Amino acid sequence: MSSPTDAAPDRLRGLLEEHAALETELADPAVHADAGRARRLGRRYAQLAPVVETARALDTARDDLDAARELAAEDPSFAEEARGLETRIDELTDRLRELLLPKDPDDDKDVILEIKAGEGGAESALFAGDLLRMYLRYAERRGWATEVLDAVPAELGGYKDVSIAVKSRTDEGIWSRLKFEGGVHRVQRVPVTESQGRIHTSAVGVLVLPEAEEVDVTVDPNDLRIDVFRSSGPGGQSVNTTDSAVRITHLPTGIVVSSQNEKSQLQNRESALRVLRSRLLAAAREEAAATASDQRRSQVRTVDRSERVRTYNFPESRISDHRVGFKAHNLDAVLDGELDPVIDALTRAHTAELLAAGS
Repeated sequence: MSSPTDAAPDRLRGLLEEHAALETELADPAVHADAGRARRLGRRYAQLAPVVETARALDTARDDLDAARELAAEDPSFAEEARGLETRIDELTDRLRELLLPKDPDDDKDVILEIKAGEGGAESALFAGDLLRMYLRYAERRGWATEVLDAVPAELGGYKDVSIAVKSRTDEGIWSRLKFEGGVHRVQRVPVTESQGRIHTSAVGVLVLPEAEEVDVTVDPNDLRIDVFRSSGPGGQSVNTTDSAVRITHLPTGIVVSSQNEKSQLQNRESALRVLRSRLLAAAREEAAATASDQRRSQVRTVDRSERVRTYNFPESRISDHRVGFKAHNLDAVLDGELDPVIDALTRAHTAELLAAGS
């Protein structure tokens, strides 16, 4: 088995040097005067830590193996220790090879997650509410912070459209965990409005965007048309009596975003701009990916809401992810936020694709 340090010595050396340089920078008190910069450096430092730890462990294991082999020539009892070290070296080599794979540039970003009711009318809106709760519970389990940016409730419950921001309280990247959630989520169950007990199929669209910071995307105010209107809830009832809801149209791209969740027009404007910046960043990423490798294009397709990605079957308590063949019969637990098994399956499959492409 070839060693990743043999296959990519320059890349590994560069990452080790970057980690050391970041350590020096973060030790400088002046860096922490700029909270944004300190946060970015801290995230990158944490991102590189597994590479450094694994490389050091691999070097130590190789040194120990050399010593064990020398001792085994005189004392056969060391032969078993040498075999154990060989196994550990193989495991560390595989781990380092995975860590040296090209990283998604957005993996350490927070996300904006949009859920939109689709086919199925009222039942689709109700399931959009179920998915919102699922993601909020998952975020709670992971220790992430969430914020509802915009919500359009449906008359019979649930949501026609809801957007939330998900933020890490540590250096953990949210995009790396949620980026494969984008697509069409299909539900099969008996609606509460169905008197005959027939199973209906409805669909909800999920879009996951890496949240763009102002340094990532420059928005020219002259490119924006901003309209204000009165916020409204289900049944057309006014949420408040002021024209506080905001709709922003980005004229060059035609992207339209709105926010009506806050009572302040200024707050709604800022929420809408956050979503707009993230959509513009995602559009730029997709445009760049159009000329990139097939592998990169496949990553972009996973956040296409036109692609059916998952089915939630209530009669059988089954969740199925169609991209990787994942199936489990613990639907209640998944909807209560136990998403890690399915996300782990998607991450493993993606890593396997990258390793295969690299080999």
